[in-house]
Amino acid sequence: MKALLTFFISILFLQSFSQTELPDMTLKNIDGTDVNIQNISQDDQVVIISLWATWCVPCKNELDAISVVYDDWKSETNVVLYAISVDDARTVRRVRPMINGKSWDYEFLLDTNNDLKRALGAATVPLTLVVKNNKILYRHSGYTPGAEDELYEKVVEFSK
Repeated sequence: MKALLTFFISILFLQSFSQTELPDMTLKNIDGTDVNIQNISQDDQVVIISLWATWCVPCKNELDAISVVYDDWKSETNVVLYAISVDDARTVRRVRPMINGKSWDYEFLLDTNNDLKRALGAATVPLTLVVKNNKILYRHSGYTPGAEDELYEKVVEFSK
């Protein structure tokens, strides 16, 4: 009985979370320009947000896997991926060299104080969200090979 109750509470939590809005928060992009998070998913634009860090191997694996198919995703669904680094003041200097070395073609933002990470309740990275009109429609923590296929299915679903 306790397991069943826990299951239903989990489902209710996930359902209520799935309608959560992005917080009204401003981060800096890689060039130091302010970007308000709520301005990235307006007008029915489907956006992927990936919280990652330079020291996080699963994060880099996920961004590498998406990079292989990202051009196709963009042309088929018009999706945009925002890779938001949660590297702190000590490690943020590694972000730009990693982006350049990987040739990732994403939009990059910096969450050096982990304000967004905390606001989203992210215990770990990678945390991947699909957002439309500032509503978080899908949330996935961690990465295993092939998870990008499920992510793409969600992007297609929400692009309609």
